[in-house]
Amino acid sequence: MSEVRLAPLGRIRARLRVPGDKSISHRALILNSLAEGGATVTGLAPGLDVGSTATALAALGAEIAPAGPGAVTVTGPSVWKAAGPVDCRNSGTTARLLLGALAPRAEGEVVLDGDGSLRRRPMDRVARPLAAMGAEIVERNGPGRLPLAVRGRPLVGASHRLEVASAQVKSALLLAGLAAEGETAIAEPFPSRDHTERMLGAMGARIDTHGEIRLEPGPIRAIDVAVPGDLSSASFFLGLAAAAGGEAVVEGVGLNPGRTGFLSLLERLGADVTVRPEMEGVEPAGSVTVRADGLRGIDVGPEEVPGTIDELPLLAVLATQASGQTRVTGARELRVKESDRIAAIVAGLSDMGADIEALPDGFVVRGPTRLRGARLDAHGDHRIGMALAVAASMAQGRSILAGAEWVDVSYPGFFEALAGCGDSKSILSWRSA
Repeated sequence: MSEVRLAPLGRIRARLRVPGDKSISHRALILNSLAEGGATVTGLAPGLDVGSTATALAALGAEIAPAGPGAVTVTGPSVWKAAGPVDCRNSGTTARLLLGALAPRAEGEVVLDGDGSLRRRPMDRVARPLAAMGAEIVERNGPGRLPLAVRGRPLVGASHRLEVASAQVKSALLLAGLAAEGETAIAEPFPSRDHTERMLGAMGARIDTHGEIRLEPGPIRAIDVAVPGDLSSASFFLGLAAAAGGEAVVEGVGLNPGRTGFLSLLERLGADVTVRPEMEGVEPAGSVTVRADGLRGIDVGPEEVPGTIDELPLLAVLATQASGQTRVTGARELRVKESDRIAAIVAGLSDMGADIEALPDGFVVRGPTRLRGARLDAHGDHRIGMALAVAASMAQGRSILAGAEWVDVSYPGFFEALAGCGDSKSILSWRSA
């Protein structure tokens, strides 16, 4: 386990680019593996999760070949099969999307597995609706947990009404629906990010996203994808500028409307947010600038959660610096991420002196509070690690973050980028335990 020592950064002055979008990278690899022909993906996210998808696809027969820095060529397998269990490591996106891809396509039986953390995460939310389409998914480790054995068989399109808005569940059902007999329809309680629908449309799928999502089965064609910067990764720097004061500019970042909910939260907190679109292909992209001097508390309800789910632990950090109360509800999904993110962020910020209270489906923060340095734990979760690093960068005194290596799941180089954001110099050191 690695530790990183962090100290306050002072006023923020940052201009940077962040790694490629993780969600888009996963989908560019998987959808092009399902498509006819070959394609090149550039700007691919360098984190471990996307590496898990590439390795899993290769184990299933796809050809994923390097094509330069951050670029690969993708050609799908002629037959979807594997010589042994397919290791999804710590990536829930890899496991859930491949369940949908394999259900109508696997030759014989394919076993999907993962590390201890992924084995604890629920897969039944994908397995149950797939079973309603005729999928055969066999549990090997108790209800709805990996490892799961998928036995390919013909599927029938179905109408799905999701209880929780989830881009992963929706995407898995669409991947299965491409090879099903008849239409697949999906209704969500609130809209979730639409990267899969956008990419499917660009690949020639017969998909209608007005109201319920409706997909007719049929082939898709491979397309080149230029992956923009990951707005979720950029949010840590934008949020730091908002809470600590100063300015952060992130260039070349994705501006998908389903991902910009956090920018709206920053504006409601009182930050000055400027968005400059620069390009639009499959996904829109541009630059985002955030300036702030003083924040105020806000309420975040269930309808806002799907578009901000990855940034809510960071919001808890920012709320410690806001005047008044910030309350988040309808975010029970945070309990079943890489960690229980509600419990993890509440524990870390409490140790730093924050006035924060856990709710069953969210949290309440009362601010502002002068945070103090503390010994912190990433809890095996990249987003908790990054959120607590932001908190430590605003705290009085030095902090030690254990489990810092987990940040590489989505953002290798995060701590080095963070170190360059403020007035203070030489703020961090590493120790591998």
